[in-house]
Amino acid sequence: MAQTFDTIEKYPGLSMEEARQALDAACAVAKADLGEFTDHFPSSNSFSGFYEPTENVEWTTGFWTGSLWLAYEHTQDPAFRKAAEIQVESFLNRIENKIDVNHHDMGFLYTPSCVAAYKLTGNETARKAAILAADHLAERYREKGNFLQAWGNPGEPKEYRLIIDCLLNLPVLFWASETTGDPSYREKAENHIRTAMKCLVRPDNSTYHTYFFDTETGAPLRGVTHQGNRNGSAWARGQAWGVYGTALSYRYEKNPAYVELFKKVTDYFVEHLPEDLVPYWDFDFDTGSSEPRDSSAAAVAVCGILEMAEHMDGEEAAPYLTAADRMLKALVDRCANRDIKTSNGILLHGTYARGSAENTCTDRGVDECNTWGDYFYMEALTRRLKKWNPYW
Repeated sequence: MAQTFDTIEKYPGLSMEEARQALDAACAVAKADLGEFTDHFPSSNSFSGFYEPTENVEWTTGFWTGSLWLAYEHTQDPAFRKAAEIQVESFLNRIENKIDVNHHDMGFLYTPSCVAAYKLTGNETARKAAILAADHLAERYREKGNFLQAWGNPGEPKEYRLIIDCLLNLPVLFWASETTGDPSYREKAENHIRTAMKCLVRPDNSTYHTYFFDTETGAPLRGVTHQGNRNGSAWARGQAWGVYGTALSYRYEKNPAYVELFKKVTDYFVEHLPEDLVPYWDFDFDTGSSEPRDSSAAAVAVCGILEMAEHMDGEEAAPYLTAADRMLKALVDRCANRDIKTSNGILLHGTYARGSAENTCTDRGVDECNTWGDYFYMEALTRRLKKWNPYW
């Protein structure tokens, strides 16, 4: 059953006390994990409910450190700050030695870990690491096409594309311009946003995951999926990146067109939710499907709505805030981990990747926790409870 803003209003809302209890519970899980995940990081996704320790590799480790900063903000427990600052040192080592950084995910890695550390504590090591990460991301800017290349060696023809996720990597560039006074970071971010907005949103307001460009002319070529069910479908997490990405783009640029794009991609997200409000991994699937959910998509979308609502008038924001509240309530009730004996993650029922006939993925982290789901769930609860100074 497709939702409307009227039908979603009839679901139960989340009280402030429920939100506080949910964030308390998330922080308790994070505290229990500190012994294993201070000198090491949790794997991108859990295995049978449990994260395994890894080195500082892949694109996801910043989310765990970000969860520690959110837990520190909520509890003021110095154990969270101590662990997060240890990890900041690891992030400096990673960018200085170029460990697993041949991609665009410098924002996912360095915004919730190092930009957050600098904003909260003035940590100069964090500032240094985040500026180096912004430098590295800026090097991926392609003049032919005006975008930041997502994957592969810069200029590589078979990877000459952007992906919708990158809208969340851009804040590290805006921050770098602000903190250094160098406008070139911001200019690249703004150009990427303009290119992405022109290419990624389809006429029905669903979004492409990835979009290719001509290496010689920079002309837009075609949109395809990488992790969605098919090229023409809406991958739920990609649509959520669109929700949050358009909101952040408006915050930095104040372009009224981005408000309208936010409404379009968010309307699509809300109107394609199943009856229990926890999205399947792709919006090809609806109530009654046996396909897995992706709770992380809902968590990201809630954060995007709560961000954008601050820039809308009350009447305009009201239906979106109601939708965010109901989605967050569904996550608290249906997906929050309440037993560290059965999982060391925070948000259950996520999907890292699901294989299909039209994508090249193999199943990974299906019906598991993932670190970005944990982080954005905690961020959503934080935003629900107070006026929050964003890391992004």
